[in-house]
Amino acid sequence: MNWVLVIAGAMVGAPLRYLTDRAVQRRHDSVFPWGTFTVNVVGCLTLGAVTGVASPHVQLLLGTGLCGALTTYSTFSYETLRLAEDGAGFFAAANAVASAVAGLAAAFAGAAVAQAL
Repeated sequence: MNWVLVIAGAMVGAPLRYLTDRAVQRRHDSVFPWGTFTVNVVGCLTLGAVTGVASPHVQLLLGTGLCGALTTYSTFSYETLRLAEDGAGFFAAANAVASAVAGLAAAFAGAAVAQAL
């Protein structure tokens, strides 16, 4: 049963990641990867909210399945490397720092909100 929950969450998370990335990136005329940044921060917020307060089944569905497919460390790494190689060192550094800071802040905020509720 556990693997079905993970697959179900991933079936929603993967297309949501792609569609959100494209929609966000289309709105920003910048080399900064706003789409990937957005899905990763939203995923951290969601994972923070479900961790520790949701049942194990909900954690599998939303945490492992949805957030696992929604967020993407590999694309973040690739886009940061691409920015550095293309001479956009400031954007590469900004992406690395902002992603780490915003991701951690979102995870803590999600956990705090979940605990408060």
